Amino acid sequence: MFSQISQPLRYAESLLEQFAVLARASSSEALLGGVVSSAAQLSGCALSQLYLLDDTHTRLTLSAQWTAGELQASAGASVSSDYDGQQLLQYCLLQNQTLCLSELDSSLHQTGFLPEAAKPWRSLLCQPLLDEQQQVNGLLVVASQEPAELHGFARSLGQLGSFAIGHLHLLHRLRQPQVTPTPVLTSKDASGYGLIGDSAAMRGVYQMISKVLHNPVSVLLTGETGTGKELVAHAIHNCGMRRSKKFVVQNCASLPENLLESELFGYRKGAFSGADRDHPGLFDAAHGGTLFLDEIGDMPLSLQAKLLRVLQEGEVRPLGCTDTHKVDVRIVAATHHNLRSLVESGQFREDLFYRLAQFPIELPPLRQREQDILTLARYFADKATSLLQRETCRWADGTLEHLASYSFPGNVRELKGIVERAVLLCEGSELLPEHFYLPQSADIQPSNLSLRERMERVERSLLLDCLRKNRGNQTSAAGELGLPRRTLLYRMQRLNISPADV
Repeated sequence: MFSQISQPLRYAESLLEQFAVLARASSSEALLGGVVSSAAQLSGCALSQLYLLDDTHTRLTLSAQWTAGELQASAGASVSSDYDGQQLLQYCLLQNQTLCLSELDSSLHQTGFLPEAAKPWRSLLCQPLLDEQQQVNGLLVVASQEPAELHGFARSLGQLGSFAIGHLHLLHRLRQPQVTPTPVLTSKDASGYGLIGDSAAMRGVYQMISKVLHNPVSVLLTGETGTGKELVAHAIHNCGMRRSKKFVVQNCASLPENLLESELFGYRKGAFSGADRDHPGLFDAAHGGTLFLDEIGDMPLSLQAKLLRVLQEGEVRPLGCTDTHKVDVRIVAATHHNLRSLVESGQFREDLFYRLAQFPIELPPLRQREQDILTLARYFADKATSLLQRETCRWADGTLEHLASYSFPGNVRELKGIVERAVLLCEGSELLPEHFYLPQSADIQPSNLSLRERMERVERSLLLDCLRKNRGNQTSAAGELGLPRRTLLYRMQRLNISPADV
């Protein structure tokens, strides 16, 4: 076995030779085989494995394996997307940490990913491989049947594997014109995140999700009401590195300030009247997992300061307690408000805004996803008929076009309700246009209206959309429109807009 201490020059020369061999590889198969062969030779180990992540970073695949002095044909096995039962691989992949065990014990460590051998595997090195953006793209594993200190090989093998990943991406780009194009994401199964839609806007959302699955950054989901922010939060958790832990949801607008504080941070016995026992908060319940804070823009300022400390220090202090304790929670927040406007008006802490918005993802409204409307409509109709234990309904000519012409101010949530209502109204087996209640379709402008009357209708529609988007909050709506609140109230009165309309 090479020693980096006693024979540094010889090892460096061998390492350069292996880099040169990989650089000359002209196919993916030769490159992957060369990586495991080089790793085994450099470390002096009998086994070398290369695991690669797929494009969505949700599945780990054994792409090449070298053992018994030759490249094995058993590669290609796919590890569970949860990496369940493979804690050693999971640790390296999700924590981006090198793992070196000089005394591997199968009774203590789960080694099911290692092939069976006549002699037990005694030493193991597992090294994460990074791409040019410093994101984990795979793992390089070497194992020996003799006790050995392999940690000294970690850095050089990591560089060798990362070089090979970069070269692999280059080969794919060079061969792109000759290969079959990658299919467009067309369904929740194709996207891999449980979401539906293949529009350009949704493909952009999928790409953003893939960037945060294995990174611990806080995520801020923005977009209009009904765009599916909680579904995206579920996708980030279920496909990410915390999937085996809890996903906890709290709507910040659903509770008054004192109740919300005790729910989030917990309390100790005697903290207030009625506190007859210790009560853990949602941060404790979500320890190791994800806490989804919906409508974060409605969180009171006093609680925003406590939330900021959790994000900065990872510490929680329950009500009635003088001590803090550590929690490991990933925060995914969501809001339909313009948080930057709330910061400017003093309604939201600027420091918390920048902490939450480490990685913002804006969800597109349904009117920007026209090609997804019909896909979603069919999906909701099929679910509704299945729930009612009815046969699948046919779509009459013109029904889908009738839906596609509507702007859906309530977005996907509104579409779901409209389709479910239509299924209930449908007494036969065919969905007709008259089964769908689309309010805008009755608001067609008569051709004899004057220019001023038409402009007032446009303005009324604009104000209503903005007020609904801000859930009737006139101050927020005025800020979004760039109007003083007094002016907004005057225009609402002039255009006959009442709270019932909102």
